Amino acid sequence: MRISTKGRYAVRLLLDIAMNDMAEPVRLKDTAERQNISMKYLEQIISILVRAGIVKSIRGPQGGYRLAREPKDYTVGMILRCVEGSLAPVACLEDEMNECERRSGCVTLRIWQELNAAINGVVDKYTLQDLVEWQTDASFEYVI
Repeated sequence: MRISTKGRYAVRLLLDIAMNDMAEPVRLKDTAERQNISMKYLEQIISILVRAGIVKSIRGPQGGYRLAREPKDYTVGMILRCVEGSLAPVACLEDEMNECERRSGCVTLRIWQELNAAINGVVDKYTLQDLVEWQTDASFEYVI
């Protein structure tokens, strides 16, 4: 399973909105500059996020984008699934019900289920609020 550029940029875009939505909505042009992401690419991503109800579009000269809810209400997994679709490592786990004709005799299914649970466990554990806090914490250091 690999997170695409679109998925990574969607998380960065929402983090940027969460961090910069003070008095006025966040303009996509400003986010593009701060994040060094193509405006055209951000337009594609933001349209997906608006349709999904994750962000609100505010029109007009002082317009831009705002989160539809609080940062604590968005998990990284929710954001990734919105733009990436399923995060399942294999096709047979993409749907709620595994319809694979080989599932009863598939010895590798256990591995794929465990991997799927691990992926979801990580991306659903962290919220946009966590990312905001990490970004603003000068002492934050990523460790493996």
